[in-house]
Amino acid sequence: MNNFILIAIAILAGVAARKFKKLPENSYVAVNFWVIYIALPAIALKYIPQIEWSTELVIPFVMPLVVFALSFIFIEIISRFIQLNQATKAVLILLSGLGNTSFLGFPLTEAYYGKDGLEIAILCDQSCFLIVSTLGVITAVKASAQGKFQISSILKKVFSFPPFLAFIAAFVLPHFLDLSPLDPLLEALGATLVPMALFSVGLQLQLKKWKSDVKLLSLSLIYKLVLAPLVIFSILYVLNINSLTGKVAVFEASMSPMVTPAIIATQYGLNPKLANLILSVGIIIGFFSTFIWSEIIQFL
Repeated sequence: MNNFILIAIAILAGVAARKFKKLPENSYVAVNFWVIYIALPAIALKYIPQIEWSTELVIPFVMPLVVFALSFIFIEIISRFIQLNQATKAVLILLSGLGNTSFLGFPLTEAYYGKDGLEIAILCDQSCFLIVSTLGVITAVKASAQGKFQISSILKKVFSFPPFLAFIAAFVLPHFLDLSPLDPLLEALGATLVPMALFSVGLQLQLKKWKSDVKLLSLSLIYKLVLAPLVIFSILYVLNINSLTGKVAVFEASMSPMVTPAIIATQYGLNPKLANLILSVGIIIGFFSTFIWSEIIQFL
């Protein structure tokens, strides 16, 4: 319950700060800087070294990649019927393809599947983190370049993206250094991610003209909250995988859109209005859709 209250407070605080002009215009840029350069790297360094790998964990690790890949295909198909510019296509791919597997996913998974389920959810989240740090950034860079890009330019931006560097460091450094003394500091810094990111969303959120984006909003959320988990559920059902690992993978696939892609979309100027609209509405609807999926998963 505290997490849900925090979501509401963070977004509403941002909305209020913008409405009553308590902060300079474009203050969200400074907030986004903290999220990308401090909070996200801290999370990578805190949690990735703690992962204990096993064969069955391939399922939650691969699930986010499948969801992201299918979002690309889904949006490409949609673009054949609805004219979309590159920036809007990128926003739809990012927000439809990446789920809020941590801040919403962790407490909801623990509530439905206990501590054992939470351990699996953490792996789903780290996979999402890797995807948003690589494929997500590549998608954003390509769209922002409007077709005028080079592979070297994309690779340069990916390898200079702080969360990606932290992801690499989290794999390499533990072989040479004991990072555990830094855990309290990293946890404190990582805890700022969601409130700061959602505050940024609130600073940019404007629902006055939401009707103009209702079609794209609906398509994005239909994929993220319905089709994506349905695909994962169907694959595991056909393969007769009904373990806790499989159930949590489906449940995490049903989460509302991830916060970080909205921040990246804003950073690269990719239709931030649509990105924040999808994120905000998705969070609200996601509270109810995840309950429905928790009931469906029982048939796995």
